[in-house]
Amino acid sequence: MKNIIKNLFFIFFSFFILSCGSQNKESFKAKKIYESSNLIITQISENSFIHTSFKQTNDFGNVPCNGLIVKDHLEAIVFDTPTDDKSSEELIQWIEGKLHAKIKAVIPTHFHDDSLGGLMAFHKNGIPSYSYVKTIELARENNFAIPENGFNDSVVLKVGNKDVMAKFFGEGHTKDNVVGYFPSENILFGGCLLKELEAGKGYLGDANVSAWSGTVEKVKKEYPHVKIVIPGHGESGDGKLLDYTIALFKGQ
Repeated sequence: MKNIIKNLFFIFFSFFILSCGSQNKESFKAKKIYESSNLIITQISENSFIHTSFKQTNDFGNVPCNGLIVKDHLEAIVFDTPTDDKSSEELIQWIEGKLHAKIKAVIPTHFHDDSLGGLMAFHKNGIPSYSYVKTIELARENNFAIPENGFNDSVVLKVGNKDVMAKFFGEGHTKDNVVGYFPSENILFGGCLLKELEAGKGYLGDANVSAWSGTVEKVKKEYPHVKIVIPGHGESGDGKLLDYTIALFKGQ
């Protein structure tokens, strides 16, 4: 009888420990780990970090602009540059000095300067850039820094032993907006295609508002298990950001 009780206790205790470990992994608390006047870095999971820089605008004031860093085995990939070369240089130094990671690639998700405004700093540091072919075309037309490597529709890159991908689903905020996905942590970087909860429509100067909802519906269908969703501006969240953005532009 004593042995049965001991075995039952051991099984219960093991289950309790595993359950606690699983809960801790699932409920990672986002925390700000770096801040300067130009740059904020927030850790959102074990291997993913939001970088936030700032763009002064006439219509919306000083706008915080998000990008994403994903890391594995001392390698990193960056989605979207900070808004200028100075902030990008600061980000590069932080990744190399604090994360001790080699930056394998930077992926601008569209041609606006809140996505590739600091691209030259990455190029000067020997970091290759990848973007949708339409982004290269639009960057060239607007005399912006031009990404080095183009892809049609999608690209899959390796960071350490993990896959990282970027894919074009259709027009929305711009004609070239892609999203980034980090499958191992189910993290979606929506860039300016996705809106934070309760956000307005924002800048529409290069938008296709009639296609926007349909494009985001395709993203939602492609990544049904997404856990963390990062918009180009504002607070990250979960799949509700996809639903909110779809509703915001529905019937436009």
